Amino acid sequence: MTALTGLKVVDFSRFLPAAYASWVAADMGADVVRIEHPRELAKAEAMFGKDENEAAALRRRARPSYTRGKRSLKINPGHEAAKPVLEKLIAGADVLIEDYRPGVMEGMGFGAQRMLALNPGLVYLSVSFAGQSGPLAGRAGHDPLALALAGALSRINGLPTPSLPGLQVADVLTGAQGTIAMLLALAARDRSGRGQHVDVAMADSCLPLLAVSMGRYDDPDAAPPPGQWHPKGGVWECADGQFLCTTDMEPAYWRRFCDCIGRPDFAALQHRADQHPMMQTQIAAIMQTRPRDEWAAILAQSDTQAMPVYSMAEAIAHPHHRARGRIVEVALPGQEPVTQLSLPFGLSETRSVPPRPAGHAGADNQAILTELGFDPAMIAASGALDAGERQ
Repeated sequence: MTALTGLKVVDFSRFLPAAYASWVAADMGADVVRIEHPRELAKAEAMFGKDENEAAALRRRARPSYTRGKRSLKINPGHEAAKPVLEKLIAGADVLIEDYRPGVMEGMGFGAQRMLALNPGLVYLSVSFAGQSGPLAGRAGHDPLALALAGALSRINGLPTPSLPGLQVADVLTGAQGTIAMLLALAARDRSGRGQHVDVAMADSCLPLLAVSMGRYDDPDAAPPPGQWHPKGGVWECADGQFLCTTDMEPAYWRRFCDCIGRPDFAALQHRADQHPMMQTQIAAIMQTRPRDEWAAILAQSDTQAMPVYSMAEAIAHPHHRARGRIVEVALPGQEPVTQLSLPFGLSETRSVPPRPAGHAGADNQAILTELGFDPAMIAASGALDAGERQ
């Protein structure tokens, strides 16, 4: 048995922050039914484009790691004929996950209070931009706005000018926090027998990024000016135009680094802020004398903290990640396998289920509706599988 075998999850999520929790659940053996609103599918097509053929569309669906292992029920939650279907599904579920703006699920008839009355043991996980309460609760926003609201796009990140991050930092943080909260609520249910509404906000999930700086300064404005280098680390351009990252902030590592680059005199200047600009300039010039991988080998041999700044392709191919099973090839019928991520942790006694890529939206309609005791043909004839009215 896997860790979550027997757990039933109804997943209304559309984006990574909420889909992350159902990804973990599915990989750990839960039966996750993904509710796919035809309107949301059309919206995604408008945002990201339409694929030229069925094979390309299937590959796009299968490519994201966080969509695998889930069954798909394509149905319009706002349609009257969908309500008895979804209510029966939710009545037998352990977890409901949703990422609509506060009030939207209520408007469709599936709000937290009503669903907890229907199923008192339900863990109802709401993931939103700013949460279910507070002055900004009704606001919508994606990853960078959450970082901005949390103060993490400010000068605290060391950049002189705020800029959009190239990675989904807030999305992944929120997904991880949502997963933790979901599992905590399930653990609490084991003791109390009662479910509860779990409120996870993207902005809240980004606030822990401030933890280290808040621990160092009583006055947040006392933090060093943006762009000011400190020997705690750096990113250096090397002779071949590639980059190397160093984090030799501990005194022993800093001394080794200084010895390696031929400047042992810098070791005593680690905390001399007036000397930092000079050292930054000198180190930058030294790093330009050798290619990236040569520097990486030299510094690794001396046991300093240095790592090449790998591209995404290099990271995916890196033997370390491959050896730990963090990169997996998932079979896709009739096509080349898709490269995905495994879950980012390992358990000594518990394994994940074999990976199964996402199929087309509604691929599991027949099976799911039949399991629930509904006639798939009658549901289709009702129009509940169409986009219907806007919610």
